[in-house]
Amino acid sequence: MAGGQEHWDDVYGARSEGALTWFEATPAVSLDLVRGHLQPGAPFIDIGAGASRLVDALLDEGFGPLAVLDLSAAALTLSRQRLGPKADDVAWIEADITTWQPDREYAVWHDRAVFHFLTGAEDRAGYARALSDALCPGGIAIIATFADDGPEMCSGLPVVRYAPEALAQELDRLLPGRFEMLDARRHMHVTPKGNRQSFQYSVFRRTDR
Repeated sequence: MAGGQEHWDDVYGARSEGALTWFEATPAVSLDLVRGHLQPGAPFIDIGAGASRLVDALLDEGFGPLAVLDLSAAALTLSRQRLGPKADDVAWIEADITTWQPDREYAVWHDRAVFHFLTGAEDRAGYARALSDALCPGGIAIIATFADDGPEMCSGLPVVRYAPEALAQELDRLLPGRFEMLDARRHMHVTPKGNRQSFQYSVFRRTDR
């Protein structure tokens, strides 16, 4: 995984949560897409969640079971501290998504801005293995990356930018015939400093059995 744990622990330790470029007080696009596909009582996982507040919103709306995965222990600690006692209702997974071996299946997989850091073919293949092992038949994968007109770097690391069609092609190359695209939308994220970052959000359904 690009950067490694030490890099991301340093990123989260260097500034407050609200100063991180990807901070969203309310992750509106992610929340809208998850609401549209996650059924009450169905298991959900947020990949590379960092200190995202998506899990807070899903807890408040009664969804669960919920799992949060991130490479950075510092990021997970931020979220656990923010949630307080409610953190006990979340499964916290400190892992590198490219080598992670899930021990259960999930109905919805959400990834905002992890896949675009996977610049090497081996890392993308590892991600695909985890996705294939973790998502149940008929499950939904929501994958958001920088769009094809988005930034070329983030947190000092290079990224791979995608149009929705290119992301669908890459997913089909990694996992042939296993996913169909249901939805795609663009979103302009404004950072805490006022910079504009173009994202694409793509929604896929697992179609193989």
